[in-house]
Amino acid sequence: MRTVISTAFISLDGVVEAPGASLDGVVEAPGGEPGYRNSGWTFKDIDFVPEAFEIKGREQQESTAVLMGRTSYEAFSPVWPGMAEFARYKTMPKYVVSTTLTDDELVSDWGETTILRSLDEVAALKETDGGPIIVHGSARLNQALSDAGLIDRYHLLVFPLLLGAGKRLFSTTDKDTQKLKLVEHEAYSNGLQKQVFDVVR
Repeated sequence: MRTVISTAFISLDGVVEAPGASLDGVVEAPGGEPGYRNSGWTFKDIDFVPEAFEIKGREQQESTAVLMGRTSYEAFSPVWPGMAEFARYKTMPKYVVSTTLTDDELVSDWGETTILRSLDEVAALKETDGGPIIVHGSARLNQALSDAGLIDRYHLLVFPLLLGAGKRLFSTTDKDTQKLKLVEHEAYSNGLQKQVFDVVR
């Protein structure tokens, strides 16, 4: 059974929309989604503290595949293939969950990419041999994966911001309580907090 890890920059009130940048101003999504009023909130008025982002480099070393939804794929695929900061992701298998994306819409310079049409196919992927699968961006996919019990771990960098409206990491589905176990945490001088949770089965 492979481990599915959700990684996110998240505001204190749970918003993950349009973070816009990651390591030292390096773009994670091209400027953040257009039209979102607080786009780029990870680097506006937040001091850059390199050690707060150590986990992002570790994720590249420990992951063996990348999973994302169509919107995030279309945001990352024009940018990440040419970025030295994300070189290891270029060589990893990538899986895009979409009912509408076609093979001829995939970029040709980002390595092996497979389109998955359902959560059942994600569940089947988890049953294959291999190491951890990292989920980047993909708010709606994260919610669906969580509701289906397919996420095993969360890597969260929590920013000391309240953003109000915006896409959220966690769904509002009426469901039974899901327990999480805090396995790693640290607070940084700029107010960021690293929180790593395992999902308790």
